[in-house]
Amino acid sequence: MMHNTLIILAAGASSRMKQSLEDTHDFKGKALLPLGKSQKPVIEYLLQNAKKAGYTKVILVVGKEANAFKDYLINNPIPGLKLSFAHQNIPEGREKPLGTADAVLQTLEQFPQLRNECFVVCNSDNLYSVRALELLRTEKTPNAFISYDRDGLEFQKERILSFALVIQNQEGYLRDIIEKPTEAVAENYRDTQGVLRVSMNLWKLHGRDAFTYLRDCPLHPARQEKELPNAILAMVKAGILVKGIPVKEHVPDLTSKEDIAKVEAFLEKRK
Repeated sequence: MMHNTLIILAAGASSRMKQSLEDTHDFKGKALLPLGKSQKPVIEYLLQNAKKAGYTKVILVVGKEANAFKDYLINNPIPGLKLSFAHQNIPEGREKPLGTADAVLQTLEQFPQLRNECFVVCNSDNLYSVRALELLRTEKTPNAFISYDRDGLEFQKERILSFALVIQNQEGYLRDIIEKPTEAVAENYRDTQGVLRVSMNLWKLHGRDAFTYLRDCPLHPARQEKELPNAILAMVKAGILVKGIPVKEHVPDLTSKEDIAKVEAFLEKRK
């Protein structure tokens, strides 16, 4: 089931990045931070990669910083990409959005045609490669994800160890997600090739399969948010197949101030 729609999640509060920055006066979200000599933000590089990967429609899910995203992207369009916006509304009584599963749910409610189509979902603060984006766009199964080899990620060891492991069966389909395992526990979850695999939140979903699980996703007990991996895991437990596509490569990420220089170095090296 090939498709051409990419949903980019950009409504998060960016709390860790904002807390790590000394000057937040002009801070409009991680995805809009100017990077390197060109001073282009990561969202522009991501959109360029999406176009190269064959996507023609992009829906950017925005929150409080909607005007900042709209102003930048309207003034810096990517030719060949049809850009739309979904708004993740914050429930009464909360200060922050309800989570990534809720973001996708609200997008499907605002763009109801997606309930009968496939689409890819990703973060706005990760620079996914053209190859990874294209692999999901052209994948024939309706629900899938990029299953990253943990050894291909160029983060510090402590950070890598904090990532949840994705567990797949022998055919490569998602079976479970293990949050923050210790090194000793992680060794029990190597796949048939001896690889430890993680998700970097790059998913392909069919709206028909996902909608109910996005809607009914429970709140994470600690973070009190509806998280997309939990909704997808509920799909799996109900018998819906979600295929893992193996990839070994780094995924630049903007989480805190220290990541800015690393992403800038990655972009400079890529030239």
